[in-house]
Amino acid sequence: MTTAAGSRARTAPLLLAGFTTAFGANGVAAVLGGAVHEDLGAALLGLGVALAVYDLAEVLLKPVFGRLTDRVGPKPVIVGGLLAFAAVSLLGAVLAVPATVVAVRFGQGAAASAFSPASSAAVARLSGGKRLGGAFGRYGSWKSLGYALGPLLGGVLASLGGSPLLLGALALVAAVAAAWVALALPALPPLPRGRRSTVADLLRRRTSPSFVRPVALLAAGAGSTATAAGFLPAVARGLGLPLPAATAAVTVLAIASAVMQPIAGRAADAGRLPYRAGATGGALLAAAGFASVALLPSVLTVLVAALAIGAGVGLLTPLGFAALAAATPAERLGSTMGDAEIGRELGDAGAPTLVGLLAAPLGVPVGLGALALLLAVAGLVGLPARAGEYTEPPAA
Repeated sequence: MTTAAGSRARTAPLLLAGFTTAFGANGVAAVLGGAVHEDLGAALLGLGVALAVYDLAEVLLKPVFGRLTDRVGPKPVIVGGLLAFAAVSLLGAVLAVPATVVAVRFGQGAAASAFSPASSAAVARLSGGKRLGGAFGRYGSWKSLGYALGPLLGGVLASLGGSPLLLGALALVAAVAAAWVALALPALPPLPRGRRSTVADLLRRRTSPSFVRPVALLAAGAGSTATAAGFLPAVARGLGLPLPAATAAVTVLAIASAVMQPIAGRAADAGRLPYRAGATGGALLAAAGFASVALLPSVLTVLVAALAIGAGVGLLTPLGFAALAAATPAERLGSTMGDAEIGRELGDAGAPTLVGLLAAPLGVPVGLGALALLLAVAGLVGLPARAGEYTEPPAA
């Protein structure tokens, strides 16, 4: 077995873990609106809370589990998180009580907070600091597949057996992923950490270009995906498309991202795609997608925009993670990835909120146009020309 093939085999269980968190987030969210309304008669505020608690748990807990990953190694954190995700999902399936929806979603988000940054740290460590782009490209591709297939699979399972069947399926997927990681993933013990870092050291690292620039681009990618998932179907519906056809734009986006990520990562590893050019091009491509819908809203531009945004996010995401991992000492990968996820979550929540705030009084084109401008600025900030050009500042 070649070194590259061996690395792919070792990271294979992590791909299913990435798929699980994306399927769990989108598969349930896609059917939650109808289920909550039907079972609880909830107002929109209640629905919003049920949707938001998953992300709230991730914002609160990802940095905590990232630091735990550095202390005990990624493998036990990934296995524990996946088992917790399976247990919470199974409990929700067995109870099948509408009032538990919020608690189940918070529990799923808390569990995902454990295995998500730990999986990213494991991907980086298993690559040995080489072929980081390809490694994160494959991992991100499987997460994109989860985002693409989650609403479809969630809808099918919920229509066949309601939320108990959907949650039971999530429990099964998470349990299989946990068993595969436990059996196949190398141990990856914690590494010596040197002297204890101070608060000043942490602030210095989190404000350095080696952290801020990749995280800003990752936040731009997450914000682009979240905004497109909500507003492109809304624009399509306004143009007269039925709901299934309108939501097809989200699937197009996710598939484009899934296809582009491993291609971009491998090209960067081979030196054919400079990090700065790839990240800048990805952000500008996503900006062009939003601008096209803002300026010329039509069925064609919605689909073209979905393709452009997905491809753009697929370009910049693996390069952002690879640049972040290349600049971080292996013994601090968990905490760095956990903190970086906060930036992604802020982009995920902030971008659609900004568009909505502008769209309410001024119209959707103004909101999407403003986001396109911000993406263009983020693209011009860019990444280093190659991985490792910026490095994390040492402790004082």
